[in-house]
Amino acid sequence: MNEHKAKRMKNNDNTQNQKQKNNQNKKTRKKSNHKTLKRVFLVITIIFIILFGVFTYRVYENGWGLQGFLSTLLGQNEQTLADLDRIDFLLIGESGNMTDTIIICSYNPKDQTASMLSVPRDTFIGDSESSASTSDKINCVYNIKKDPMNTVKAVNKVTGLNLKYYVFVDTKALIEVIDAIGGVEYDVPIDMNYDDTSKQNTLHIHLKKGLQKIDGNKAEQLLRFRHNNDGSSYPKEYGDNDLGRMRTQREFIKEVVKQTLKANNILKLTEFIEIANKYVDTNLPLDLVKNYIPYAVSFNTDNLTSDMLPNESKKMNELWFVKIIESDTQKLINDKFYGGKKEVAEGEENPITVQLLNGSGNSNNLEKVLKLLEDNGFDVVKVGNTTKQKTTSIINRTKQSDSTVSKISNIMNVKSKKTTGKDNVDADLTITIGSDFK
Repeated sequence: MNEHKAKRMKNNDNTQNQKQKNNQNKKTRKKSNHKTLKRVFLVITIIFIILFGVFTYRVYENGWGLQGFLSTLLGQNEQTLADLDRIDFLLIGESGNMTDTIIICSYNPKDQTASMLSVPRDTFIGDSESSASTSDKINCVYNIKKDPMNTVKAVNKVTGLNLKYYVFVDTKALIEVIDAIGGVEYDVPIDMNYDDTSKQNTLHIHLKKGLQKIDGNKAEQLLRFRHNNDGSSYPKEYGDNDLGRMRTQREFIKEVVKQTLKANNILKLTEFIEIANKYVDTNLPLDLVKNYIPYAVSFNTDNLTSDMLPNESKKMNELWFVKIIESDTQKLINDKFYGGKKEVAEGEENPITVQLLNGSGNSNNLEKVLKLLEDNGFDVVKVGNTTKQKTTSIINRTKQSDSTVSKISNIMNVKSKKTTGKDNVDADLTITIGSDFK
């Protein structure tokens, strides 16, 4: 009996020892696991600090602030900005199946400048004034095939520009964006009272003059106003009827951009994207646009200038149109989009003026040759596109020296055709770029 009891006590001791060992092993493993977790956490912390430090340094290199943050997030560096060119596009606003807002927009991220140039909706784009019809107005072009590029081509025709991109916006987009940011503070220039008396009876405008919060509904009224019920409109010095409306559109859009680019509105980016998906159509490539975003959000609207194409009203075939004043328009386009340099060519007392036409079939050649000429002191006063031709030609309209004409051929590195022509385009020389220019 005692032997059995002793054996049982021995087994109990062994069990107790095993439990102690197990507990000790658990404590050891727990301690070891704890140390491992500490090491892992320490490594993760070090990696995070390194990555954060690298990211912060990249943000610093990219200009700090929201611009630097977005640039870094998009994988950009200081070279990205150096490689970015000015971007030009046509903003087309549709309201009630009519493209009543047509604005040439330009943004240069390098010097943070931008411009808006309104094109009057009644601009004549036809070939014959004697047989002009309402379809010869630029705001009717889109409706032919519902293709925004038709409007882009029409604008290129009257300006000599070579725009390739468009942003086509239903005015509902602007209304929703304004409501999303909580309205826009804007100084309404005059009292506005207009009621649509047509069968549709859909437009009613009632706004008081003065600084006020403009919501989406009021924005539509503001942007569509031309004249009051009694026929009165904006004062002449402001620009009456359509001219006044275009000015209000530009100035209000400027204010919307200014207030939308506030930092707190960046948090509403998802909402803006949803609005854009519903109401905006564009052929601007996403890969191109994303490169400009970090710089655009830092844009100061004080650097935004606005104007409209020089024009005059003209009656054609019993209809009223807006006729673009070509010489003034070319000067404005040259100033806004091509630098407006007026340097004197070497060896000449007065600047030699040049009309530059692109017949090469390559849209980039216009700016290349323009820069070559301006760098060498020539004054390019007119630019435009023409039918494609193989050989570059130079028409000497004001008896400039042969050495001057030869100099241009050498600058462009082409064997140009040299001819004389009438002095009828307000330029000393007409240069047509051929496909031989590389």
